[in-house]
Amino acid sequence: MPQHEDDRPSGVLFFAGIALILLGAYLFFMRDENISTGSVFAYFWPTLFVIPVGILLHWLYFGVFGRNAVGVLVPAGIVTTAGIVCQIATLTDGWSYLWPGFILAVAVGLFELYWFSGRNKALLIPINILAGASLIFFVAFSIGNLIGKLALGQPFLAIVFILAGAFLLAARRSTP
Repeated sequence: MPQHEDDRPSGVLFFAGIALILLGAYLFFMRDENISTGSVFAYFWPTLFVIPVGILLHWLYFGVFGRNAVGVLVPAGIVTTAGIVCQIATLTDGWSYLWPGFILAVAVGLFELYWFSGRNKALLIPINILAGASLIFFVAFSIGNLIGKLALGQPFLAIVFILAGAFLLAARRSTP
């Protein structure tokens, strides 16, 4: 059964719901810290200041200007994605491995331009390069960070390198 416009929650209720979920997650995961205005701003500055700008830019395109202002989607995608990356990195203290999300943010902004502006295939080249670079860096730094957090991180990495080198030497001898 299709929803009527009156059945949908308003934007204020949506943002209030998101804010309550984030506050609940903060209270659940940060049990040892005292709650203060400063700590809320320290942990949720992207949700309070960056992501709303991205949402505003999306609203300008979808709600106000329409197809006449397709260029606003590039900064809208970049700012929204960067805000999400900042929020996740702030809550998880994952700046060391989430920074490739900023490269992905540019790819998202360009993809929105591609998707809503007539699908110029030339845009797919930078989109794929940026998304691929982001994925490669994310995987490399995530794996590096994961290995570094293991108790046996460095010895494990040393064993992997020794085995890989031995495999390369053995493969060299077996070729004519």
